[in-house]
Amino acid sequence: MKEVFLLDLYPNKKKPIQDRIAPDIEDRRKIARRFDKEFFDGDRGNGYGGYYYDGRWKPVVKRFIDYYGLTSQSSVLDIGCAKGFMLRDFVEALPGMRVAGIDISQYGIENAEEIVKPYVQVGNAVVLPYPDKSFDLVISINVVHNLDREGCKKAIREMMRVSKRFKYIQVDSFRNAKEEQNLKNWYLTAKLILGTEEWKEIFKEVGYDGEYYWTIIE
Repeated sequence: MKEVFLLDLYPNKKKPIQDRIAPDIEDRRKIARRFDKEFFDGDRGNGYGGYYYDGRWKPVVKRFIDYYGLTSQSSVLDIGCAKGFMLRDFVEALPGMRVAGIDISQYGIENAEEIVKPYVQVGNAVVLPYPDKSFDLVISINVVHNLDREGCKKAIREMMRVSKRFKYIQVDSFRNAKEEQNLKNWYLTAKLILGTEEWKEIFKEVGYDGEYYWTIIE
């Protein structure tokens, strides 16, 4: 188990936290947790405010390829693939690579990038529809914190089950009181709000042996 930041080249714009501090925040969270059009392509207060491909995952994909030594013969699973933007960049970076994606959102899968549509499906991270040791690399970015504690542990165990070798998890977290408050003001879908040390305890409990890092709102 190792702490490695593989999303360091992902554009990190300052979050407009004040936009989320509103009396109706719980209603907004209920909307966001449906993971439908309102979450992806509706009002910014309910989610992304427009989720479209712009190539921002390309440098991240290169980081994954370089770090794990991936080739066109490798296989990658993206848990929480949404519209498949990162998978598209994997396919374009390494033609011939076998990719797969799963997401809880029917809307996300229906609106996935055409190049990866045959390889993505609706499903739940706690029960992955793949045999043991199916993929060289299994990625889960900002997904497992959307489950309760037991569901989260099941999802991490499923990641380990379907991975031949490599795993990478990134989750919302915090290191101090300011970051904790920022996260609590910003989050819409997370059910598990934990500090970094608490997350490490969960990783140890389930025997997670891959890489991990945090999405921090500073």
